[in-house]
Amino acid sequence: MNLLLLSNSRSPDGGYLDHAVELVRELAGVRSKALFLPFAGVTTTWDDYTAKVQQALAPAGLTLTGAHTVKATDLDAYELVIVGGGNTFQLLQQARQRGWLHAIRRAVAAGMPYMGWSAGANLACPTICTTNDMPIVDPGGFDALGLIDMQINPHYLNALPAGHQGETRDQRLAEFMVLRPETKIIGLPEGDWLRIRGKQVQLYGPFPARVFQGGQEALDISAPATLAE
Repeated sequence: MNLLLLSNSRSPDGGYLDHAVELVRELAGVRSKALFLPFAGVTTTWDDYTAKVQQALAPAGLTLTGAHTVKATDLDAYELVIVGGGNTFQLLQQARQRGWLHAIRRAVAAGMPYMGWSAGANLACPTICTTNDMPIVDPGGFDALGLIDMQINPHYLNALPAGHQGETRDQRLAEFMVLRPETKIIGLPEGDWLRIRGKQVQLYGPFPARVFQGGQEALDISAPATLAE
């Protein structure tokens, strides 16, 4: 496995994927032909989404092709896979219906690099059940790519505004852990990312991530740190 999983696409100053360019350059190496899955985009067209990411990642030397314009059987023509954020349910639905789940799982297992942020990071997990998104479509099941054996909660934040009576993020994730205590969840704050090489999972970024495991207190871990190897 050769994966780069980011919590988010925008930096605090609003820059789009600025913090990812050098990370993508390291992930890609000499590779340049990238397949981009824009299916999480709902309020933008997939053509526009692909063009936006192309412009942002051009400094890394990449040329992107939108997965909506080719077939899953064409994956061997590309050198890395990039999956954008947006709505995770629509992303999974379209990836499943178009045959990309099996194709990407096979290619990444064989060494093709994979990058995803937000929904794209969720897609790399065993399921999408720790996404923050609304289920706006039926994805035909929650099982995702299963490239890693832990769940990610991107955009992790446990803040509770004064007077708000709803559940915190930690409380929502605790509900998941009650029913799936064997699963590890990484609460990944904005600005943080995971770098996976083989079975090694490393945490990077400016903020502590929160690790949830069944039967244990949640643990804050500062980067850089190795979460699994």
